Amino acid sequence: MQSQKQSRIVIIGTGAVGSSYAFALLNHHLTNELVLIDMNKEKAAGDALDLNHGIPFASPMKIWAGDYEDCRDADLVVITAGANQAPGETRLDLIEKNLNIFKTIVHQIMNSGFNGIILVATNPVDILSYATWKLSGLPKEKVIGSGTILDTSRFRFLLSQYFNVDPRNIHACIMGEHGDSELPVWSHVHVGSRTLKDLVDVEDQNVQEELNGLFEQVKNAAYEIIRLKGATYYAIAQGLIRLTRAILNNENSILTVSTLMQGQYGLDDLYIGAPAILNQEGLREVIELNLSLEEHVKLKKSGEQLKEALAPFRHLL
Repeated sequence: MQSQKQSRIVIIGTGAVGSSYAFALLNHHLTNELVLIDMNKEKAAGDALDLNHGIPFASPMKIWAGDYEDCRDADLVVITAGANQAPGETRLDLIEKNLNIFKTIVHQIMNSGFNGIILVATNPVDILSYATWKLSGLPKEKVIGSGTILDTSRFRFLLSQYFNVDPRNIHACIMGEHGDSELPVWSHVHVGSRTLKDLVDVEDQNVQEELNGLFEQVKNAAYEIIRLKGATYYAIAQGLIRLTRAILNNENSILTVSTLMQGQYGLDDLYIGAPAILNQEGLREVIELNLSLEEHVKLKKSGEQLKEALAPFRHLL
């Protein structure tokens, strides 16, 4: 009997997002080895111990609190470390402090001899994914940001409530910055095989107001959750699980992630959220949707805002 291929995931940062993702990994059993790294070594050790005590109710897995040398043999390194978004603070407000944190993290990952895939979840995710690509020297295919996967999930959930349909049968996406300049791609919303125009009168003002209100809920969801409980972490952990499954299981799945643009959608030299195909090599290709003129304009504006936000800090890269 052929033995199962061994795989290793390293999580850097065991705060709310990192520990939620680790717990989800235990339940989904997508890897044989899970390494937790955090500046607070006692926190990482405590999380590892707690997770290990759940293994009798899950599947066999080796879990330990490690260090950056453990990245050498990892298939996937997931970075969730960094300063958190405070109430009233935008994701872009976090740029300088998290760029400085990432310089240290990425340097230590690469010094281990790592040659796998890096998945970035820390905000502002588009800028930090770009920084990770630059700082690591890895091919663009091997540095992926969580991008708008969470926004897309929120969008699908709210559309499912609006149409009273299972969210797994909603096909829709949010593109652009994971932040205030993101945009809903209404032109590619499908409920089952039916388009939005098949289901509602998109020219009706009341319908437009309802749909615009729905998108505002998507865009402002993080602010509302932070106001209510201080941070968001469960849904993004599930999003990271979905990305992990697509990569480690070589699925060739289409998911909305932050990836390098090299002319796609008229954008260049920036990471931004867009549908892309993921497999065991990382990012296979960016999917270029046939966007409406209004959507093209909004996506370009979102890209320009990301470039403007990064410009004062490029010297750090």
